[in-house]
Amino acid sequence: MGKIQTFPFERAEFDQLKSYHFGLNWPVVYILQNDQEIYIGETTNLYNRSKQHYENAERIKLKKLHVLTDEEFNMSSSHDVESLLIQYIAADNRLKLQNKNEGLVNHNYYQRELYQGKLTSIWPELQRLDIVKQDLNVLKNTDFFKFSPYKALTEEQSDIAKKLRRLVIQGNPGTFIINGGPGTGKSILALNLLKTLRENPETENLKIALVVPMAGLRKTYQKVVKRIHKLGIQSVIGPADVVKDQYDVLLVDEAHRLSRRVNLTQYGVFDKTNKGLGLGNEGTQLDWIRLSAKQHILFYDFRQTVTPRDVRQESISKLGAKQFELSSQMRVQGGEDYLGFIDDLLELKSVRPFNDRQYEFKLFEHIDEMISTIKQQDSDHSLARVVAGYAWPWTTKGGKEGHDIEIDGARFVWNRVDKDWVNSPNAVNEVGCIHTIQGYDLNYAGIIIGPELSYDDRMGKLVIDEKKYKDINGRRSISHPDELKQYIINIYKTLLTRGIKGTYVYVVDEKLRRRLNELISGTSIDTNVSYAAPVLSPITREMLRIPLVGSAPCGSPLLGQENIEEYILVEKSKIKPGFKYFILRAEGDSMNLVGINDGDLVLCRQQLKADTGDRVVALLGDNVTIKMYDKRSGRRILLPKSTNKSHVPITPDEGDSVQGVVQEVLEIGK
Repeated sequence: MGKIQTFPFERAEFDQLKSYHFGLNWPVVYILQNDQEIYIGETTNLYNRSKQHYENAERIKLKKLHVLTDEEFNMSSSHDVESLLIQYIAADNRLKLQNKNEGLVNHNYYQRELYQGKLTSIWPELQRLDIVKQDLNVLKNTDFFKFSPYKALTEEQSDIAKKLRRLVIQGNPGTFIINGGPGTGKSILALNLLKTLRENPETENLKIALVVPMAGLRKTYQKVVKRIHKLGIQSVIGPADVVKDQYDVLLVDEAHRLSRRVNLTQYGVFDKTNKGLGLGNEGTQLDWIRLSAKQHILFYDFRQTVTPRDVRQESISKLGAKQFELSSQMRVQGGEDYLGFIDDLLELKSVRPFNDRQYEFKLFEHIDEMISTIKQQDSDHSLARVVAGYAWPWTTKGGKEGHDIEIDGARFVWNRVDKDWVNSPNAVNEVGCIHTIQGYDLNYAGIIIGPELSYDDRMGKLVIDEKKYKDINGRRSISHPDELKQYIINIYKTLLTRGIKGTYVYVVDEKLRRRLNELISGTSIDTNVSYAAPVLSPITREMLRIPLVGSAPCGSPLLGQENIEEYILVEKSKIKPGFKYFILRAEGDSMNLVGINDGDLVLCRQQLKADTGDRVVALLGDNVTIKMYDKRSGRRILLPKSTNKSHVPITPDEGDSVQGVVQEVLEIGK
């Protein structure tokens, strides 16, 4: 960003915004602030938006207006910077945030990394103005930032959130299931829904809570929500708490970890709850939730069930619930293909590539080298941890001296604390277990695949050694080895998808280590193997669906859903990264000299700023036109380029705007 300009937030001072270079018809991000509270927004008309805010009873309490400006700002970048500022300033907690977060949608756009880098450069100025106090790199690793209800949603998440809010408002009893693999943003969506349902006037009086089965993760969520207006720690509860009240809506994160009456430490308490609800011994925590609320929203991944105690998939399937799917990868920078890569690896198949060079996956030949690398990454980036399968007894539990794990002379202890271990002071020197790490993100994850998994080279199969799997409650009541094998594989799939920036692996069994090396590298060389994906063939033609919108919005936004006539497939190679695109059907002959004829389909990039000579899509009142953009005597002018001399230049009025730039005429149907 170029700079921050500060103005008094007072009605008498608004005229200076009108004459300010960025005050009219330019994308800006702004901050309204007093000593206790803050509001963050973005607009293309700072003057009008300031007047609107001054009529708001909450905003009028704010006394300063800080404007973040940049000559290169466009609508996408200003929206993104606004979203990031809300997330970071909420995590900083210097000032109370007035913003709601409904409508914040995360999307890619051209040169996004450039604009995000500009935010990094302007942050020290925000610190100097006493708007924030902590450094960005510190905030990025805080629980509040990672689990923030202020997170901008992906378009996929936003679409599901809107549908779920409508269903809650309608109030019809039922169960709704959001299915999603590791890192698809189930927890972010759950926390977002909790907050927005509390804020929405139509749902704010409903009895709503978020249920989190794992005690450690539940405590982390409670630390996050206690700072959120209208929430507080009572908004996040455990499965046993639901029977203490009747709820309108219960959201359940990590629903695959709800318990059934198997391998419990306290059968008496479980049985007492079942009896109080009129259930027999077969009652589960899923039943408790269904009996305690009118509507239930479950965030679920059957691939992350890791013990026989977890509620079975068939119990979920019998609910007859309305299903939603999350598929976009949000955690792992290796993308969705990385999850397929891990699936292949643990099924001993030829691995699919993951096409992201920013992600590091490495198999280590020596445990001490992996540990050293993790500690270096923790020093450089924070949140680098070692985790392992449950293949060693927990002899140090309860604070006992000694060690739990020994590999090639190196000795380690399991995590000393159960709750919020990831952020505990000595975590980098300990090894986390599945029950400690599930639900958390790491920057770098070092995974120890224990001796309970090995490779039978005669049969070419992955095999398990039940005696080397040390989670007693994880194998008790299992009658078939294949069931235990699936639980163990699910544990490692979960562990191998914790790392945001990279995953390091050490395999105890030498034969399995060699086989995984061979699958990745195509060789049997006993050296460390780093994996980088091949570049896609340049002749591969990927297609994207681009909306064809009506030519006249009639009072509604040009790109509103109501104006989409159909979707047209366009080669991905034509689409510049980061821009939103739409297609218009040209009408008339006003641009036939520059190749746009009546009936042509034109591919357009959505943007509010144009340069001289651009063929622009302009919104003039309720009418859309395509013309050549120019400036004369400092004023905008729209020029026809036609053999028909009846077409004349148009001078836009105040309020008329550029909606996009024509990139090319499509050859579809010709």
